[in-house]
Amino acid sequence: MPIPWHLETPTMHIRKVCVGPLENNVYIVACAQTNQAVVIDAADEAERLIEEMSDVTPLAILTTHGHWDHVGAVEAVSQHYDIPFRLHPADQSIVATPIDQPLSTETINVGDLSIQAVHAPGHTPGSTVFIVDGVVLTGDTLFPGGPGATQSPDAFSQIMETLDTSLFTLADETLVLPGHGLDTTIGTERPSLGAWRARGW
Repeated sequence: MPIPWHLETPTMHIRKVCVGPLENNVYIVACAQTNQAVVIDAADEAERLIEEMSDVTPLAILTTHGHWDHVGAVEAVSQHYDIPFRLHPADQSIVATPIDQPLSTETINVGDLSIQAVHAPGHTPGSTVFIVDGVVLTGDTLFPGGPGATQSPDAFSQIMETLDTSLFTLADETLVLPGHGLDTTIGTERPSLGAWRARGW
């Protein structure tokens, strides 16, 4: 029996599943009308993820970035459902599994839902966020309290530009669902942007 939905609206259901040693959040985003769905970051515990998708029809694995802790269940889930593994090609070099369908800044239709994939470099070169119906799934790009880790000053500049141009243009009430930890909102995090920038890399 799948766990209850983390978020339910008239158009969309989102299930939040915490898996693996780093407590990764996996999100199942489903159209409320058709039950078609995508899984965001098949991170670990493939058998559990398959159980948690027993009430939906998965169409694809959408991946926020290629770090090992976000892709551990990709092959098993992809093979079980015969669905594509999707990742921005800039992260192919850090993941062993070949990308089935490259991600770019594009609109992905899932039943009646339109999910906007936005390339959001900084945490990794291919990091991507997904925006749908007042929610943004940020992977490791934005957490409660700040941006994700970066590996160089240039990457820090990239992630701050991503926050400026792709995330903090969203409405304050936009719900942020990160790759680890608790939910937050754009409005909660926006006032700290200057402090993060001053803190630097």
